[in-house]
Amino acid sequence: MNKKMDTQKQKKRGSVRLICWYIGIFLAALIAQGCAHYPANPFLKEVSPDKGYRLKNTGAGEKSDSLLLFLSFSGGGTRAASLAYGVLEELARTEIFLDGRKRFLLDEVDTISSVSGGSFTAAYYGLFGRGIFQDFEARFLKKNIQRELFEETIPLPNWVRLLSPKFGRSDLAAEYYDKNIFAGCTFGDIVARGGPLILINATDLSLGTYFTFTQEMFDILCSDLSRVPVARAVAASSAVPVLLTPITLYNYAGTCNYEAPEWMKKVLEEEESAVSRRRFQQAAHLRSYMDARKRPYIHLIDGGIADNLGLRAAIDQVIMMGDIWRSLQHLGWENTRKVVFILVNAEKEPDAHPDQVERTLSSGWVLKSVTNIPIVRYNFETVELLKGNFEQWTKEIHSQRCRNAPNLYGANPLSSGSDPCADIKFYLVEVDFDALPDKSERSYLKKLPTSFHLSPEAVARLRTAARRILRESAEFQRLLRDLK
Repeated sequence: MNKKMDTQKQKKRGSVRLICWYIGIFLAALIAQGCAHYPANPFLKEVSPDKGYRLKNTGAGEKSDSLLLFLSFSGGGTRAASLAYGVLEELARTEIFLDGRKRFLLDEVDTISSVSGGSFTAAYYGLFGRGIFQDFEARFLKKNIQRELFEETIPLPNWVRLLSPKFGRSDLAAEYYDKNIFAGCTFGDIVARGGPLILINATDLSLGTYFTFTQEMFDILCSDLSRVPVARAVAASSAVPVLLTPITLYNYAGTCNYEAPEWMKKVLEEEESAVSRRRFQQAAHLRSYMDARKRPYIHLIDGGIADNLGLRAAIDQVIMMGDIWRSLQHLGWENTRKVVFILVNAEKEPDAHPDQVERTLSSGWVLKSVTNIPIVRYNFETVELLKGNFEQWTKEIHSQRCRNAPNLYGANPLSSGSDPCADIKFYLVEVDFDALPDKSERSYLKKLPTSFHLSPEAVARLRTAARRILRESAEFQRLLRDLK
């Protein structure tokens, strides 16, 4: 009888301890949930146009004055990152003769603009230069990033943190990228290395426009980009809606000495009909960041939603300044003779399977189609817009150079050794799967999934394809001939 009572007491004590344990876990979860918060972007008390993550402070200003080389890396997960990596490999092998000496074309890259998957390759090169060819494959391209991100959510501390309304899946992903890919580096480290300017693009969830991580953009927010981890920018650029959460920035606008640039003031003071509607819209969007009371937080998602090619940042720079000549003056590139855009586009093949079935399509099929179709169409329009501007830009630059020749070169312009009115040349080199002559290889690569995990074979074939497409491009060969 006594033994039976002792057993019952032990069971009751065990139940009480188990309940207490669950209560402890629950309270710990509540405390952790309340404490979990994404890191705030640093406040900047005083804006200085000569400091921070700007073009003039990167190694881009040390390149040849005569050649302006701009790369853009599209979105598309590891597929896009591998294609971009292959292009960097080919540029590193391409020897040119410029300004009286031999050099490699990769060393002449001034700017890389990227979105989503392409941002991993761009950011890594910006931080580590040619070191990318030593360990980027092992750190990213041939790693199952998707599985490791999922495994990050399993430990109880992380699982509890994700319950917080101020800490999301993209914040956890940014921590993983920071630790395992980018080694805790910031935008200030890109400047310190002296490489090209890396423009990482995300999408402003409220405006639907691209948001580029530059100090000029962070000046408006009264924030110091140089102290922001590169991993957070990449996480924002690749924050696929639904699968990942937005990356949030604090808006401190109005608490520093920032003043809107003259072009913005002038555009906003005029009637909308008196200026380019696109220019007015750009100014209005930038002005919205200046009101921290209405927009105290900026939520960023995948850059591919606004511009899956990363080209708009370059085109809109011209629109903001008013014309191409003012843009070149603003950037210090008045002596440029050749402007090269190398567009790396890892666009997938449209899925034709729905057209082969009679039944009503599922919501999944419809969602995938309405997501991909606008991106494909917008990509086409962006490229055509850029091509269409080349002729006009050439005429504008020629006219301005002849008009400003005495100011640029003195009383005798020809004493500079070159014709100050010489035409500038534009080149658009497109690296995409449609350029592959082998139909089966083209189909294989275009059907690779947009994910953060591909087989080593797929990565190798993407790299090989990128090198071949670039090397055999007629426009790329024209550039090499002209450089000789």
